[in-house]
Amino acid sequence: MNQKKELKNISAILKNKCPRCREGNIFISKNAYDLKNNLAMNEHCPVCGQPTEIELGFYYGTGYVSYALSVAFFVTTFVACSVLFGVSFKNNSIFWWLGISILLLVLMQPLFMRLARSIWLSSFVKYNPNWKNEPLPKNNSIKNTTPEK
Repeated sequence: MNQKKELKNISAILKNKCPRCREGNIFISKNAYDLKNNLAMNEHCPVCGQPTEIELGFYYGTGYVSYALSVAFFVTTFVACSVLFGVSFKNNSIFWWLGISILLLVLMQPLFMRLARSIWLSSFVKYNPNWKNEPLPKNNSIKNTTPEK
């Protein structure tokens, strides 16, 4: 049962769904290659109302997640090329791997940037199976809080 929950969580992250209800889209455009609106996010989940920007500068940490995704991509492609073709300096195949991997990374960067935001938001906002019956906490976003005097 726990494994099924984890698969649903991973599926929601990969589909860029709201982590609280796993139904609403967190990005305005579904197309990651719509470069004008690539990172444009809904202020709130259209289904459950969960704010997507919890505090000012909330998504600064996604740089670390994006870096980890890029490193994982490079390691995966290196292992795959090593096993399938063999990578070495003798026949310059390592330079072919490096060039192709960099090209693929640049092409996949819009996907990685969105995925990093989805992972980051999901690590702070947990799934609530009773989200329909439980209202959001009042201090769930900087936009809902008033400054103290």
